[in-house]
Amino acid sequence: MKLNQFLSPFRVIIFSYFVLILIGSFLLYLPISHKDGISLSFSDAFFTAASAISVTGLTVVNTAETFSYVGVFFLALIIQLGGIGIMTLGTFVWIMLGRKIVLSQRMLIMVDQNQTSYAGLVNLMKNILGIAILIELFGAMILGSYYLYYFDTWYEAYYQGAFASLTAFTNAGFDITGQSLVPFANDYFVQFVTITLVIAGAIGFPVLVEIREYLAKRHQNYRFSLFTKITVTTYFILMVFGGISIWLLERGKYYAGMEWHQQFFYSLFNSVSARSAGLATMDVSNYSLATLLLISALMIIGASPSSAGGGIRTTTVAVMFLTIRSFALGKKDVKVFGKELHEDDIQKAFIVISVFVFILISAIILITAIEHSSKFALMAIIFEVSSAFGTCGLSMGITPQLSTASQFILVVLMFIGRVGLVALLFSMKKKDTKSHVRYPKERIIIG
Repeated sequence: MKLNQFLSPFRVIIFSYFVLILIGSFLLYLPISHKDGISLSFSDAFFTAASAISVTGLTVVNTAETFSYVGVFFLALIIQLGGIGIMTLGTFVWIMLGRKIVLSQRMLIMVDQNQTSYAGLVNLMKNILGIAILIELFGAMILGSYYLYYFDTWYEAYYQGAFASLTAFTNAGFDITGQSLVPFANDYFVQFVTITLVIAGAIGFPVLVEIREYLAKRHQNYRFSLFTKITVTTYFILMVFGGISIWLLERGKYYAGMEWHQQFFYSLFNSVSARSAGLATMDVSNYSLATLLLISALMIIGASPSSAGGGIRTTTVAVMFLTIRSFALGKKDVKVFGKELHEDDIQKAFIVISVFVFILISAIILITAIEHSSKFALMAIIFEVSSAFGTCGLSMGITPQLSTASQFILVVLMFIGRVGLVALLFSMKKKDTKSHVRYPKERIIIG
């Protein structure tokens, strides 16, 4: 097999992200990346880089206590690359150098952003980069200015605000406060701004581009795509469902004795953050078992396709439920918003869910076996695995205590969660061949 045949766009993208993790590991391993008196093993640097490039946020070290300003800069750069996609910045560099975006590069862009067509890819990359930088800067200015009330110096306030804006928009889950957003547990302005940034990064870049076009044109004839309609509807249904469910499960437990506004913001923030952001205003291990299972499910679902988040994605879940509804109604086609879904997309959705569940269960079994199940509660392992695979970053605090083998499994899950199961499966897929042999069909019993 020739090299150009072996290196399909899917394999090139996967290899590129792996190389980025290695480069990030070496950068974070450098002595200048650490604070005085702090040493970091290469395995810890590798885990941190993998978590950053996959915009997950699970850590084996305390970011604020470990990394110097240089280290935080490297970490922020890795998070930015992972959040908006390597091909987005790559396209920008090619354009700045005056180079033409050829077909092979367009194929890489299409894979990296989970698109199905070559049309408008370069403009999409320009829009994504422009919108992302604008939102991050806007968030940095708002939070940085507000943090002047929290920090002694203006540069520390804007330093914290810039990193908080970046990590919220990219859904990375990292923090340099040392306590995530726990210090702002009663500051609803910070939480509101953070929630807005998280949603902007998780709703899907094509959705943001369409919203920008709609606002620019300002006429009633503009039609949003089916992708945007399904994505936005599903995202907010899950957000509301998650918030209400968390509140119902905890109102007589962790929330007992709290004011209504505290209960509301804890529930809303955790519902939004659990979908991929990984930021926390409290210790989630204080929640009941039922709530932890619910949050695990939200982390598995994750954000929207072509966004900064991971998981099986909102459209996958939407297609699954729409297909089940159509089957229950005795219909063979799946229709929504006046359109009919393509059979390939339906098949892809169920394949993604099936493979995701298989890998998730396998990882839980492996880590439980490696850790001998006595050191950690099964719920903690399920939660951590769900967080890694959904590239969320919420944690019950066991990741630093896991063995190297278990941490490596989490790295693999984070990597798959970032590149996406579709890209992973297509990287292993052989070239389609048409069979000239037909076999007789026979029905089997299902269910």
